[in-house]
Amino acid sequence: MTSATDISNRIIEAVMAQKLAPGSRLGEQQLAMLFDCSRTIVREALTRLSTRGIVTVSARRGWYVIEPSEDEAREAFEARRVIELGLLHQLKSVDKAAVRQLKNHLQREKAALAGSDVGARSFLLGDFHVCLAECLGNSLLADTLRDFTARTTLIAMLYQSSHDAAQSCADHVRIVEALEAGDIARAEALMSEHIGTVQDALRLQAAHDPLAELRDALAPVRKSAAVPEAAVPAKGRAPRKAAAKKPVPPPSDDASTYLGALL
Repeated sequence: MTSATDISNRIIEAVMAQKLAPGSRLGEQQLAMLFDCSRTIVREALTRLSTRGIVTVSARRGWYVIEPSEDEAREAFEARRVIELGLLHQLKSVDKAAVRQLKNHLQREKAALAGSDVGARSFLLGDFHVCLAECLGNSLLADTLRDFTARTTLIAMLYQSSHDAAQSCADHVRIVEALEAGDIARAEALMSEHIGTVQDALRLQAAHDPLAELRDALAPVRKSAAVPEAAVPAKGRAPRKAAAKKPVPPPSDDASTYLGALL
């Protein structure tokens, strides 16, 4: 029988594979029919995902996948940076079994890049970070990173990330190479650069004054305009004759001549 955990895991996977877009509605009845279970189990799964910050509920819209704001996007990447860099910073060494597992994951990433399954590619690129935490022996942080990776995947979809998948895979390869060589400091630096590159590829607006638009709209209206000096004749001075207007040449077939006449 399908459990609430099964449903929540499938939804997380769908998000990481970019198969569920931000704002997608998750109807209880439809999910119950899909997974052949009761609405109570579906509601339990959705409630768990709500506490993990993946879905939210509205009295009018029901359950739907979150649509992170720009501030939430920045916070999510900052949280990932703190967790992942901290995880690497406290490392002393990485055993061969962990390196072997990471290399296996990289092989699957490369195969997905060469194939046509965009969902598998997206999932594996995001899951690398979860796999890294698992390989380093911290299952608690792996679970936390899974949620943050799902959220940053939604952010990338919402803010039209221009980051190249091949570049992500290449970054992952360099990080694993540094870990295999025992250069933890370099692996940490590479991870910081990688997360920064992914974040910079988002089309987020720069921080701005939230009151700027209202401030401009409510600025005092200039009720009188200064009259140009030339328009007011000086006392005792005859007004200047208006300059004769230049005749505008007729348009010709040459576009540049025609534009020059207009200017």
